[in-house]
Amino acid sequence: MIKALFFDVDGTLVSFNTHKIPTSTVEALEEAKKRGVKLFIATGRPIQLLNNIPEVEHLMDGYILATGALCTYKGEVVREDLIPKAEVEALIDFCKQHGLPAVVVGREDIQLINRDERFEDIFRNLLNVTYNKFDVSMDEVINQGVLQITPFITEDEEDIIKPQLKSCASARWHPAFCDINNSNADKANGIRAIAQKLGIDISETMAFGDGGNDISMLKAAGTSVAMGNAMDKVKANASYVTTSVDEDGIANALRHFGII
Repeated sequence: MIKALFFDVDGTLVSFNTHKIPTSTVEALEEAKKRGVKLFIATGRPIQLLNNIPEVEHLMDGYILATGALCTYKGEVVREDLIPKAEVEALIDFCKQHGLPAVVVGREDIQLINRDERFEDIFRNLLNVTYNKFDVSMDEVINQGVLQITPFITEDEEDIIKPQLKSCASARWHPAFCDINNSNADKANGIRAIAQKLGIDISETMAFGDGGNDISMLKAAGTSVAMGNAMDKVKANASYVTTSVDEDGIANALRHFGII
């Protein structure tokens, strides 16, 4: 019996085409909630940038944020994995030297370096991010503790800086950028931590995703669902492939498994 559902956001809950959650998805989650199933977000976004789920926020029991760096249940921190300060500074210095934009996510605030059209095009246009509170200094953000850094770097540039980031791992779900986190932070460990908090077995969890940073949680969850719009390598790691986010994929999968 499935007792907890975990949903990626971009391309899974939210359509890249409309920037909205389909009505069928909202209705499906409402029905699952009524049946006593716990609902969780599992996203690469930090909470500050999670502006695109207003239709279902009231249904959520908790969050796996910043690719698993911060996990919460009913507002309580269940797990947190920060990037070591020396490695934060090394990555920021690398981006500054090469003129690369990067989003630095602190516990409370976010700051940018080298803001340019790449950030605007992807974060504003593709992801529809509306957050614009960049008034806290970079030093202050670093001193808060850094959950995640999103540099706009190619895979080749990533290979250059990787040796200096020995405690970190990279998750890439877009060719233009990657999410750098503590190597202990991923969506799989987030699911395990929340399952333990709930007192349920991992076999009683189900995860939905479409991107490369979802593969770890698809492997970890008791049942895993790849969206029809997912990359082939994501589909290969899922128990079941549903239709796309724009074709009622979540509702169809929840019906398939008898959850609604």
